[in-house]
Amino acid sequence: MQADIRARHYLHADFENRAIRVLLVGCGGNGAQMLMGLASLDTALRAISTRSLDVTVVDDDIVTEANLGRQPFYRCDIGNSKAHTLTERINLAHGLSWKAVHGRAPDAIGIEGADILITCVDTASARRTLGAALENGHSSPAYWMDLGNRASDGQYLIGCPGNSTDKRTDRLPTVLETFPELADEAVAEDDAPSCSVAEALERQSLFVNRILASHALALLFDLLGRGSIGHAGAFINLAIGQTVAIPLMHGVAGCRRH
Repeated sequence: MQADIRARHYLHADFENRAIRVLLVGCGGNGAQMLMGLASLDTALRAISTRSLDVTVVDDDIVTEANLGRQPFYRCDIGNSKAHTLTERINLAHGLSWKAVHGRAPDAIGIEGADILITCVDTASARRTLGAALENGHSSPAYWMDLGNRASDGQYLIGCPGNSTDKRTDRLPTVLETFPELADEAVAEDDAPSCSVAEALERQSLFVNRILASHALALLFDLLGRGSIGHAGAFINLAIGQTVAIPLMHGVAGCRRH
């Protein structure tokens, strides 16, 4: 498929005049930054549009000392559920009633019913599991945004999930379609936890998650707040100070639910 830098993707009319149901999978480095940014996005949407956000976050991890500094948690949070801790803090600060689930998707909570799926997971296997759930489900989210990073670089991408019977040509490809190497189960994965703040900072740059999430949130603001986007995501490299947009493909139009 050829890229068209002039193409735009337009938000479907089904998103008007209602709360948009967001399922955020992962509340660690990228996920916690996304959750805090979604609260700001909700405030903006309420001010400029007829839309708002109804967010559910799911994560089975607890706060450890290694999370302090790079993730938005404090020493008093150690030992507590990441999802519950940050969601309760956001609800209190913003007057919201967002929900948190301590567990893993799709076992602890189903994907069906969400308008937007946002994945901030550590492994390709987790993405494959969620992709299989989308493939086999009766109703998929209209959008799937995925964020992933290494020590000082990362990428974010938004797509429209489909299944094996979906023949649409106006659909944005998902992360599994754009990066087919994620489907290779033979590739080894490194998801070992860090034991200290210093070790965590050796494994990942201090602000890589915040910068990556900010770019992804800006794309969501353009889509949900302004009604269209001109690119599907980007690659970000902090080591060389470079951001390269992932363009839309020919023939894209509004995503439709199926």
